[in-house]
Amino acid sequence: MTAKKILLTLLLLPCIFGYSQKVELSPSSEISVITCGPGNEMYSIFGHSAIRVYDATQGFDVVYNYGTFDFTTPNFTLKFARGKLDYTLSRQNFPYFLLNYEEENRWVKSQKLDLSLEQRQAVFSILETNYLPQNRDYKYDFFYNNCATKIWDVLKKAFGKALVFEENYLNERYTHRELIRQNVPINTWLGFGIDLALGSVIDHTASPKEHMFLPAYTMEEIEVAKLGPKALALPVETIFKERPEEEHAIFLLSPGFWLSFFFVFVLALTYLDFKNNTRRRWLDFSLFLGTGVIGFVIIFLWFFTDHSATAGNLNLIWAFPLNFFMAFVVARKRGPNWVAKYALFSMVLILVCAVLWLSGVQIFSPLLILIGLALLVRYLFLFWSYQKPKLA
Repeated sequence: MTAKKILLTLLLLPCIFGYSQKVELSPSSEISVITCGPGNEMYSIFGHSAIRVYDATQGFDVVYNYGTFDFTTPNFTLKFARGKLDYTLSRQNFPYFLLNYEEENRWVKSQKLDLSLEQRQAVFSILETNYLPQNRDYKYDFFYNNCATKIWDVLKKAFGKALVFEENYLNERYTHRELIRQNVPINTWLGFGIDLALGSVIDHTASPKEHMFLPAYTMEEIEVAKLGPKALALPVETIFKERPEEEHAIFLLSPGFWLSFFFVFVLALTYLDFKNNTRRRWLDFSLFLGTGVIGFVIIFLWFFTDHSATAGNLNLIWAFPLNFFMAFVVARKRGPNWVAKYALFSMVLILVCAVLWLSGVQIFSPLLILIGLALLVRYLFLFWSYQKPKLA
């Protein structure tokens, strides 16, 4: 062991053993719920929640953070895709926690809980127990078990029936999809991908408690919740206010632009095929192969993962998995005559999606209109072309 490693170990020993003993909070201690604004990365775009324990007498100021995970986890990508990635409760010094959000220019707000010393100790003891190595990992669920929902879970465990949930804290209730769109614009690749990946189960109106998967709604509920006869928390305080920044959304990089280009591209090539009595087989192959692959991804997310929000995904109707195999049939110069019937069947599937959308069974991305129109045009041409005896 080098001298540097020995020195580092000696410096860390007070931190390790300082927290290994049971800490009794002093009368001057404080417990607060920390809510942070959204960031630019996919994992931070919905904001964040944590619990801060501050005790100047004991000499510590730490944040208990249920929103961390380990990128070095074996098979990280596969576990993340299948919804089997464990999240971890971490503990971090508050100044470093705050510095990270200041650097990312994300607002930070605090709600000091109006608790007695005994009540603060109860919350602190639960956090310390949850932080034990055997307890700190948990199965993450975006809607029902995340950094924001854990806040209420901890408080409920500490106070039981004395903690009163205020059902009427919302002016208006939304579906889970609408709540997502409050944070993710539709005309972004992330927003478009979410609408493709998540199913009809998120188009039901969320209960007041289900809104709390978003940190902002957890903050709103804690602001009005009661602990016995009195308010749970003091008024919200702003610890860090974000600096004004100009938004630099580039339309040329948006899915709206590229899907519009895709529609015009398919329309133009189909018109030329019709005019010249030809058929670009590579285009039909690409469209059927692409929709088929999307269909298989939807099946994987629906049936072979633990994600609760990917069930009942009716995008599977227009992105029909059998299209994958059909791609190799339409790639031929002249396939079997039943290709025309399959093209007609594919058009009907797109119209079925439109009916399901209008009836509210599932809300699709408006950007899907461009894909649907492009596919309808090409399927109609394919149906027509198989009525003709000669195509180049």
